[in-house]
Amino acid sequence: MRKALESPVPPKRKSPPPRKSVLEPVKGFIDAMLREDLDAPAKQKHTIPRIMERLAAEHDFELARQTTVWEYVSKRRPQIRAEALDGRRHLDGMVPQAKRPGEEAEVDSADFWLDLAGQRRKCVLFTLRLSYSGKAVHRVYATASQEAFLEGHVEAFTVLGGVPSVHIRYDNLKPAVKQVLFGRSRLESARWASFKSWYQFSAFYCAPGEDGAHEKGGVEHEGGRFRREHLVPPPEVDSLAELNERLAAIDVAEGARHIHGRPTSLGFDFEAERERLRPLPADGYDCGIDLTPTVARNSRITVRQCYYSVPAKFIGTKVRVKLRANELWVFDGRKVVARHPQLTRRYTYHGILDHYLEILLVKPGAFAGASALAQARAEGGFTKVHEAFWAAAEEEGRRPRGHPDADRGAAAPPAAGRGTGRGDGDLPADRVGLHRPGRHRGPQGDGGHRRGRCRAAGRCRRGARRLRAAGSGAQVISLHARRLPPDLRQALPDMSKYGRLLSPVAGRDSQTQKGSGA
Repeated sequence: MRKALESPVPPKRKSPPPRKSVLEPVKGFIDAMLREDLDAPAKQKHTIPRIMERLAAEHDFELARQTTVWEYVSKRRPQIRAEALDGRRHLDGMVPQAKRPGEEAEVDSADFWLDLAGQRRKCVLFTLRLSYSGKAVHRVYATASQEAFLEGHVEAFTVLGGVPSVHIRYDNLKPAVKQVLFGRSRLESARWASFKSWYQFSAFYCAPGEDGAHEKGGVEHEGGRFRREHLVPPPEVDSLAELNERLAAIDVAEGARHIHGRPTSLGFDFEAERERLRPLPADGYDCGIDLTPTVARNSRITVRQCYYSVPAKFIGTKVRVKLRANELWVFDGRKVVARHPQLTRRYTYHGILDHYLEILLVKPGAFAGASALAQARAEGGFTKVHEAFWAAAEEEGRRPRGHPDADRGAAAPPAAGRGTGRGDGDLPADRVGLHRPGRHRGPQGDGGHRRGRCRAAGRCRRGARRLRAAGSGAQVISLHARRLPPDLRQALPDMSKYGRLLSPVAGRDSQTQKGSGA
């Protein structure tokens, strides 16, 4: 009663003294294990069961439960890490930067998926972003090769109309860096050093790992934003050139976009920055690689373990190849005789049916099972008009002798493939026709006709009627009227001396015959 009269507020209840933890005898040993984990590999650090096993085996301690050890370790581990970093650690944060117009840019690449000609493929999105205005250029390439890396720069410099005057920030990517040295020093590839000298800019290499990504956070964010907004769902295109045209239009339309926190648009800031860029050199830079493979008997060349067809007249010779980021060009002197999309999977093949016309002239039976024909059908180069002609040729070939139309050959459609006429000589694709051997008797007889030498192919009217019915205005001629190109191979050696091996000669000192022994 006396205490209540003295103060209406009851006194604070005395708390009992803290109870000692059951881990008190072994806390020092647990701390020692956690300090060992500071230098241990990421996947070889102490777990709670392992700590309990060591306490039982080394210190004969089994009084604590797993929950008690977990509570202590979860509080003590970050404290030990902070004690180890005390005096030499830095705070995790960022310092806002004020960029000057036309001085800096950032480059990054990111993987994404698309449906290319009906097949799901992984490609690379190249992004170059100016640090001041935020103007970015995006291009898609089949691989992250050095050719694609250089071509992406050339495309970006052309769109921007200039080159940053100070430097461009990069990761330690393989097309540019051969070896990471001490600090910011890097051992660069020779071609990359030549490219930088051509456009007169410097490269700023970020720190390796996750810390380096924060040094070019602008392009890191830009690549993810562009992929989420414009490449979801995966685009469906027939070629990478078509997709790049689409991305170029998107880059132009994004000039009206406002970056968060800026009162002016991206295009407005870029117009002020364009004048500060270093002008482009007078001549462009050739980003492709020159190769000289030999054309095999199957009219194919091998480039980076992939196979491409070339016109059959080059069999046995070396051709000059220009390997670009997304394409492969084959040259005859200065003339491009074949163009293929670059293949990325080893041992794959891309062929054009027009390249095999010279061989099909003398081997028409190989046409039905040709791999180039199957690919032309899959890509749509062998159209319904071509199929109609082929069906007519098959029907004409099955007609018996003496049929009213047996003396009329069947003409095949214009040379199939890409419809450009490249690689099939001087005649365009809409003037070349394949003649299916029939059974009518030509100037050289049935045998000559079966060997594809019939001279009456130009008078075969049945195929021409089918072509007119299909609505095509192409002119069909026979291939015999077209002269074959000169054979560039060396003349075959004289084999007459080897004929003696076919007629054995009797030996002088024996009754055996040369060439007839076992």
